[in-house]
Amino acid sequence: MNPQRILMIKSHSMGVGDVLRSSAAWRVLKNKWPGVQLHLLFLSKHAGYATESLIKQHHLLSSAHFLTVRSQDPSVANAARVPITTLIRQVQDIARKIQPDLIIDFEPHGLKTSLLTLMAARSTKATTVGIAQFPGRSWFYDLCSESLPLYAKRHGLSVPMDYTHRDFVVLQALGLERAGTPIELQLSLEGERFKQQIQAMTGTDLPVVGLNIGCGTLDALIKRPQIDHLASCMAALYLQQPFALVLSGAPFEKDVNLAFVQAFQKSLGHLIPVFDMAGLTTLPESAGLMDACDLFITTDSGPYHMAVGLRKPTLVWFTYAETTSFHEDVWVQRVIQPTELEFVAAVNQLNWLKSRPSLTA
Repeated sequence: MNPQRILMIKSHSMGVGDVLRSSAAWRVLKNKWPGVQLHLLFLSKHAGYATESLIKQHHLLSSAHFLTVRSQDPSVANAARVPITTLIRQVQDIARKIQPDLIIDFEPHGLKTSLLTLMAARSTKATTVGIAQFPGRSWFYDLCSESLPLYAKRHGLSVPMDYTHRDFVVLQALGLERAGTPIELQLSLEGERFKQQIQAMTGTDLPVVGLNIGCGTLDALIKRPQIDHLASCMAALYLQQPFALVLSGAPFEKDVNLAFVQAFQKSLGHLIPVFDMAGLTTLPESAGLMDACDLFITTDSGPYHMAVGLRKPTLVWFTYAETTSFHEDVWVQRVIQPTELEFVAAVNQLNWLKSRPSLTA
Protein backbone atom coordinates (compact mmCIF):
# COMPACT_ATOMS: atom_id res chain seq x y z
CA MET A 1 0.00 0.00 0.00
CA ASN A 2 1.29 3.43 -0.95
CA PRO A 3 -1.59 5.91 -0.60
CA GLN A 4 -1.35 9.34 -2.20
CA ARG A 5 -4.40 10.90 -0.52
CA ILE A 6 -5.87 9.88 2.83
CA LEU A 7 -9.27 11.04 4.07
CA MET A 8 -9.44 10.94 7.89
CA ILE A 9 -12.92 10.90 9.44
CA LYS A 10 -13.33 11.99 13.07
CA SER A 11 -16.19 12.94 15.35
CA HIS A 12 -15.71 13.97 18.98
CA SER A 13 -15.11 17.12 21.04
CA MET A 14 -14.07 20.21 19.07
CA GLY A 15 -11.96 21.53 21.93
CA VAL A 16 -8.68 22.79 20.52
CA GLY A 17 -6.64 20.38 22.62
CA ASP A 18 -8.85 17.43 21.74
CA VAL A 19 -8.40 17.97 18.00
CA LEU A 20 -4.73 18.99 18.18
CA ARG A 21 -3.83 15.77 19.97
CA SER A 22 -4.60 13.97 16.71
CA SER A 23 -1.48 15.55 15.19
CA ALA A 24 0.73 12.74 16.54
CA ALA A 25 -1.19 10.29 14.35
CA TRP A 26 -0.91 12.65 11.38
CA ARG A 27 2.86 12.77 11.87
CA VAL A 28 3.12 8.97 11.97
CA LEU A 29 1.16 8.73 8.71
CA LYS A 30 3.44 11.34 7.13
CA ASN A 31 6.53 9.49 8.33
CA LYS A 32 5.23 6.24 6.80
CA TRP A 33 4.28 7.86 3.49
CA PRO A 34 6.21 11.17 3.21
CA GLY A 35 4.45 12.38 0.06
CA VAL A 36 0.91 11.60 1.20
CA GLN A 37 -1.78 14.28 1.40
CA LEU A 38 -3.81 14.20 4.61
CA HIS A 39 -7.37 15.49 4.50
CA LEU A 40 -9.40 15.81 7.70
CA LEU A 41 -13.20 15.48 7.72
CA PHE A 42 -14.60 16.35 11.13
CA LEU A 43 -18.20 15.96 12.30
CA SER A 44 -18.90 18.67 14.89
CA LYS A 45 -22.01 19.52 16.89
CA HIS A 46 -22.45 22.93 15.31
CA ALA A 47 -20.66 25.47 13.15
CA GLY A 48 -18.38 28.24 14.35
CA TYR A 49 -15.89 26.59 16.70
CA ALA A 50 -12.75 28.71 17.04
CA THR A 51 -10.74 25.49 16.71
CA GLU A 52 -11.52 25.39 12.99
CA SER A 53 -9.29 28.37 12.16
CA LEU A 54 -6.28 26.77 13.84
CA ILE A 55 -6.73 23.29 12.40
CA LYS A 56 -7.39 24.51 8.85
CA GLN A 57 -3.90 26.03 8.91
CA HIS A 58 -2.15 22.99 10.39
CA HIS A 59 1.04 22.24 8.50
CA LEU A 60 0.45 18.47 8.31
CA LEU A 61 -2.97 18.78 6.63
CA SER A 62 -3.68 19.40 2.97
CA SER A 63 -7.27 20.32 3.85
CA ALA A 64 -9.75 20.27 6.73
CA HIS A 65 -13.52 20.07 6.37
CA PHE A 66 -16.07 20.53 9.16
CA LEU A 67 -19.63 19.21 8.90
CA THR A 68 -22.29 19.82 11.53
CA VAL A 69 -24.52 17.09 12.93
CA ARG A 70 -27.12 19.52 14.30
CA SER A 71 -29.01 22.25 12.50
CA GLN A 72 -28.66 24.67 15.43
CA ASP A 73 -26.40 25.24 18.42
CA PRO A 74 -26.82 22.27 20.84
CA SER A 75 -27.71 24.77 23.57
CA VAL A 76 -31.07 24.96 21.82
CA ALA A 77 -33.09 22.30 23.61
CA ASN A 78 -34.81 21.00 20.49
CA ALA A 79 -31.94 21.46 18.05
CA ALA A 80 -32.69 19.11 15.16
CA ARG A 81 -30.16 16.60 13.94
CA VAL A 82 -28.97 16.91 10.37
CA PRO A 83 -30.53 13.97 8.43
CA ILE A 84 -28.10 11.14 7.75
CA THR A 85 -28.95 11.37 4.06
CA THR A 86 -27.70 14.96 4.06
CA LEU A 87 -24.47 13.97 5.79
CA ILE A 88 -23.92 11.12 3.31
CA ARG A 89 -24.33 13.52 0.40
CA GLN A 90 -21.95 16.06 1.97
CA VAL A 91 -19.32 13.42 2.74
CA GLN A 92 -19.52 11.94 -0.73
CA ASP A 93 -19.13 15.39 -2.29
CA ILE A 94 -15.96 15.98 -0.24
CA ALA A 95 -14.64 12.50 -1.08
CA ARG A 96 -15.21 12.99 -4.81
CA LYS A 97 -13.33 16.27 -4.67
CA ILE A 98 -10.37 14.78 -2.78
CA GLN A 99 -10.36 11.37 -4.50
CA PRO A 100 -8.70 9.52 -1.60
CA ASP A 101 -7.25 6.07 -2.08
CA LEU A 102 -7.44 5.40 1.65
CA ILE A 103 -10.18 6.41 4.12
CA ILE A 104 -9.57 6.02 7.86
CA ASP A 105 -12.42 6.10 10.38
CA PHE A 106 -10.75 7.02 13.67
CA GLU A 107 -13.91 6.72 15.77
CA PRO A 108 -14.38 3.51 17.80
CA HIS A 109 -18.01 3.99 18.80
CA GLY A 110 -21.32 4.04 16.98
CA LEU A 111 -22.19 3.38 13.36
CA LYS A 112 -22.54 6.90 11.92
CA THR A 113 -18.90 7.29 10.91
CA SER A 114 -18.84 3.63 9.80
CA LEU A 115 -21.71 4.28 7.39
CA LEU A 116 -20.21 7.55 6.16
CA THR A 117 -16.87 5.82 5.55
CA LEU A 118 -18.57 3.07 3.56
CA MET A 119 -20.56 5.52 1.44
CA ALA A 120 -17.52 7.72 0.78
CA ALA A 121 -15.60 4.65 -0.38
CA ARG A 122 -18.37 3.64 -2.75
CA SER A 123 -18.04 6.95 -4.56
CA THR A 124 -14.24 6.80 -4.80
CA LYS A 125 -13.27 3.10 -4.66
CA ALA A 126 -10.93 3.86 -1.75
CA THR A 127 -9.67 1.25 0.70
CA THR A 128 -11.25 1.73 4.14
CA VAL A 129 -9.85 1.19 7.61
CA GLY A 130 -11.80 1.13 10.88
CA ILE A 131 -12.00 -0.31 14.39
CA ALA A 132 -13.70 -3.64 15.12
CA GLN A 133 -15.11 -2.27 18.36
CA PHE A 134 -18.05 -4.68 18.45
CA PRO A 135 -19.29 -7.65 16.40
CA GLY A 136 -20.53 -6.65 12.95
CA ARG A 137 -18.71 -3.32 12.74
CA SER A 138 -15.91 -4.86 10.66
CA TRP A 139 -18.41 -5.33 7.82
CA PHE A 140 -18.08 -1.63 6.97
CA TYR A 141 -14.31 -1.71 6.37
CA ASP A 142 -11.70 -3.42 4.21
CA LEU A 143 -9.17 -3.47 7.06
CA CYS A 144 -9.88 -3.53 10.79
CA SER A 145 -7.92 -3.05 13.97
CA GLU A 146 -8.61 -4.61 17.33
CA SER A 147 -11.05 -2.96 19.74
CA LEU A 148 -10.10 -0.09 22.01
CA PRO A 149 -10.10 -2.20 25.24
CA LEU A 150 -7.84 -4.82 23.64
CA TYR A 151 -5.47 -2.14 22.37
CA ALA A 152 -5.32 -0.51 25.79
CA LYS A 153 -4.63 -3.83 27.52
CA ARG A 154 -1.88 -4.81 25.09
CA HIS A 155 -0.18 -1.40 25.44
CA GLY A 156 -0.57 -1.15 29.20
CA LEU A 157 -2.80 1.93 28.97
CA SER A 158 -5.67 2.88 31.25
CA VAL A 159 -9.20 3.47 29.96
CA PRO A 160 -10.37 6.05 29.13
CA MET A 161 -7.32 6.82 26.99
CA ASP A 162 -6.48 10.35 25.96
CA TYR A 163 -7.25 11.36 22.39
CA THR A 164 -3.61 11.07 21.32
CA HIS A 165 -3.37 7.38 22.19
CA ARG A 166 -6.91 6.69 21.01
CA ASP A 167 -6.08 7.72 17.45
CA PHE A 168 -3.53 4.93 17.24
CA VAL A 169 -6.08 2.17 17.79
CA VAL A 170 -7.20 2.23 14.15
CA LEU A 171 -3.64 2.70 12.87
CA GLN A 172 -2.86 -0.79 14.21
CA ALA A 173 -4.59 -2.12 11.10
CA LEU A 174 -1.86 -0.42 9.04
CA GLY A 175 0.94 -1.68 11.27
CA LEU A 176 1.62 1.79 12.69
CA GLU A 177 2.56 2.51 16.33
CA ARG A 178 2.85 5.81 18.18
CA ALA A 179 6.31 4.99 19.57
CA GLY A 180 6.42 8.19 21.62
CA THR A 181 5.55 10.53 18.76
CA PRO A 182 4.54 13.93 20.25
CA ILE A 183 1.77 16.21 19.07
CA GLU A 184 2.91 19.17 17.00
CA LEU A 185 1.96 22.65 15.89
CA GLN A 186 3.72 25.24 13.74
CA LEU A 187 3.00 28.94 13.48
CA SER A 188 0.98 30.22 10.56
CA LEU A 189 1.86 33.55 8.93
CA GLU A 190 -0.78 35.10 11.20
CA GLY A 191 0.92 33.57 14.21
CA GLU A 192 4.38 34.70 13.11
CA ARG A 193 3.19 38.30 12.75
CA PHE A 194 1.64 38.27 16.21
CA LYS A 195 4.77 36.73 17.73
CA GLN A 196 6.75 39.69 16.42
CA GLN A 197 4.23 42.08 17.99
CA ILE A 198 4.60 40.39 21.39
CA GLN A 199 8.38 40.48 21.13
CA ALA A 200 8.31 44.19 20.31
CA MET A 201 5.89 44.86 23.16
CA THR A 202 7.80 42.98 25.86
CA GLY A 203 11.32 43.96 24.79
CA THR A 204 14.49 41.90 25.21
CA ASP A 205 15.77 42.83 28.66
CA LEU A 206 13.86 40.11 30.53
CA PRO A 207 12.73 36.59 29.73
CA VAL A 208 9.05 36.36 28.83
CA VAL A 209 6.64 34.16 30.76
CA GLY A 210 3.18 33.46 29.38
CA LEU A 211 0.30 32.57 31.69
CA ASN A 212 -3.03 31.09 30.70
CA ILE A 213 -5.43 30.83 33.64
CA GLY A 214 -8.33 29.94 31.36
CA CYS A 215 -10.94 27.36 32.39
CA GLY A 216 -13.61 30.05 32.23
CA THR A 217 -16.57 27.91 31.20
CA LEU A 218 -18.81 26.40 33.88
CA ASP A 219 -17.75 22.82 33.18
CA ALA A 220 -14.04 23.75 33.38
CA LEU A 221 -14.00 25.88 36.55
CA ILE A 222 -12.95 22.86 38.59
CA LYS A 223 -9.63 22.94 36.69
CA ARG A 224 -8.83 26.54 37.65
CA PRO A 225 -6.33 27.11 40.51
CA GLN A 226 -7.22 29.28 43.47
CA ILE A 227 -6.16 32.71 42.23
CA ASP A 228 -4.38 33.95 45.37
CA HIS A 229 -2.33 30.76 45.56
CA LEU A 230 -1.44 30.89 41.86
CA ALA A 231 -0.37 34.52 42.35
CA SER A 232 1.87 33.64 45.29
CA CYS A 233 3.53 30.86 43.29
CA MET A 234 4.12 33.19 40.36
CA ALA A 235 5.54 35.82 42.73
CA ALA A 236 7.95 33.23 44.18
CA LEU A 237 9.14 32.46 40.66
CA TYR A 238 9.54 36.17 39.89
CA LEU A 239 11.64 36.74 43.01
CA GLN A 240 14.00 33.99 41.80
CA GLN A 241 14.10 35.31 38.24
CA PRO A 242 12.36 38.54 37.14
CA PHE A 243 10.39 38.25 33.91
CA ALA A 244 7.98 40.06 31.65
CA LEU A 245 4.51 38.56 32.12
CA VAL A 246 2.00 38.10 29.29
CA LEU A 247 -1.50 36.81 30.03
CA SER A 248 -3.65 35.03 27.47
CA GLY A 249 -7.32 34.11 27.58
CA ALA A 250 -10.75 34.38 26.02
CA PRO A 251 -12.77 37.63 26.18
CA PHE A 252 -14.86 36.29 29.09
CA GLU A 253 -11.68 35.56 31.08
CA LYS A 254 -10.67 39.23 31.32
CA ASP A 255 -12.06 39.52 34.87
CA VAL A 256 -10.13 36.56 36.25
CA ASN A 257 -6.95 37.89 34.65
CA LEU A 258 -7.53 41.23 36.37
CA ALA A 259 -8.08 39.51 39.72
CA PHE A 260 -4.84 37.58 39.22
CA VAL A 261 -2.84 40.72 38.35
CA GLN A 262 -4.05 42.42 41.52
CA ALA A 263 -3.17 39.39 43.66
CA PHE A 264 0.20 38.98 41.91
CA GLN A 265 1.22 42.60 42.47
CA LYS A 266 0.12 42.31 46.09
CA SER A 267 2.22 39.15 46.61
CA LEU A 268 5.26 40.88 45.12
CA GLY A 269 4.75 44.00 47.18
CA HIS A 270 5.31 46.25 44.18
CA LEU A 271 4.03 46.87 40.67
CA ILE A 272 5.51 45.43 37.50
CA PRO A 273 4.22 45.69 33.91
CA VAL A 274 1.82 42.91 32.95
CA PHE A 275 0.51 42.54 29.39
CA ASP A 276 -3.04 41.17 29.38
CA MET A 277 -4.00 39.88 25.92
CA ALA A 278 -7.27 38.17 26.94
CA GLY A 279 -9.83 38.53 24.16
CA LEU A 280 -7.33 40.17 21.81
CA THR A 281 -6.14 37.14 19.84
CA THR A 282 -7.40 34.56 17.40
CA LEU A 283 -6.21 31.00 17.99
CA PRO A 284 -3.43 31.31 15.38
CA GLU A 285 -2.36 34.56 17.06
CA SER A 286 -2.46 32.85 20.46
CA ALA A 287 0.05 30.35 19.10
CA GLY A 288 2.28 33.30 18.19
CA LEU A 289 1.91 34.67 21.72
CA MET A 290 3.02 31.33 23.18
CA ASP A 291 5.96 31.03 20.82
CA ALA A 292 7.19 34.48 21.87
CA CYS A 293 7.51 33.23 25.45
CA ASP A 294 10.51 31.57 27.05
CA LEU A 295 8.15 29.70 29.38
CA PHE A 296 4.41 29.05 29.21
CA ILE A 297 2.42 28.29 32.36
CA THR A 298 -1.13 27.06 31.92
CA THR A 299 -4.05 25.15 33.32
CA ASP A 300 -5.43 21.98 31.69
CA SER A 301 -7.00 23.75 28.72
CA GLY A 302 -6.59 24.21 24.97
CA PRO A 303 -3.56 26.53 25.21
CA TYR A 304 -1.77 23.83 27.22
CA HIS A 305 -1.85 21.45 24.25
CA MET A 306 -0.95 24.24 21.82
CA ALA A 307 2.16 25.11 23.84
CA VAL A 308 3.14 21.43 24.00
CA GLY A 309 2.66 21.16 20.22
CA LEU A 310 4.95 24.16 19.76
CA ARG A 311 7.57 22.44 21.95
CA LYS A 312 7.59 25.43 24.26
CA PRO A 313 8.88 24.82 27.82
CA THR A 314 5.49 24.29 29.44
CA LEU A 315 4.34 23.97 33.03
CA VAL A 316 0.76 22.74 33.40
CA TRP A 317 -1.11 23.22 36.69
CA PHE A 318 -3.63 20.49 37.46
CA THR A 319 -6.10 20.75 40.29
CA TYR A 320 -6.47 16.95 40.24
CA ALA A 321 -4.74 14.07 38.43
CA GLU A 322 -6.42 14.10 35.01
CA THR A 323 -4.27 11.37 33.47
CA THR A 324 -5.97 11.54 30.06
CA SER A 325 -4.52 15.05 29.66
CA PHE A 326 -0.91 14.24 30.57
CA HIS A 327 1.92 14.73 28.09
CA GLU A 328 5.19 12.90 28.78
CA ASP A 329 7.50 15.10 26.68
CA VAL A 330 10.76 16.46 28.09
CA TRP A 331 9.66 20.07 27.53
CA VAL A 332 6.61 19.59 29.78
CA GLN A 333 6.34 19.54 33.56
CA ARG A 334 3.12 19.11 35.51
CA VAL A 335 2.16 20.02 39.05
CA ILE A 336 -0.95 19.07 40.99
CA GLN A 337 -2.02 21.68 43.53
CA PRO A 338 1.64 22.56 44.26
CA THR A 339 3.21 24.48 47.10
CA GLU A 340 5.31 27.49 46.15
CA LEU A 341 8.49 25.42 46.48
CA GLU A 342 7.09 22.60 44.34
CA PHE A 343 5.95 25.09 41.71
CA VAL A 344 9.33 26.81 41.41
CA ALA A 345 11.18 23.48 41.44
CA ALA A 346 9.03 22.15 38.58
CA VAL A 347 9.70 25.30 36.52
CA ASN A 348 13.44 24.94 37.13
CA GLN A 349 13.30 21.38 35.79
CA LEU A 350 12.39 22.83 32.38
CA ASN A 351 15.73 24.63 31.94
CA TRP A 352 13.66 27.42 30.41
CA LEU A 353 16.40 30.04 30.38
CA LYS A 354 18.78 28.02 28.18
CA SER A 355 18.00 30.27 25.18
CA ARG A 356 19.27 33.26 27.17
CA PRO A 357 22.88 32.42 28.11
CA SER A 358 23.41 35.78 29.83
CA LEU A 359 20.81 34.79 32.43
CA THR A 360 22.19 31.32 33.09
CA ALA A 361 25.88 32.22 33.28
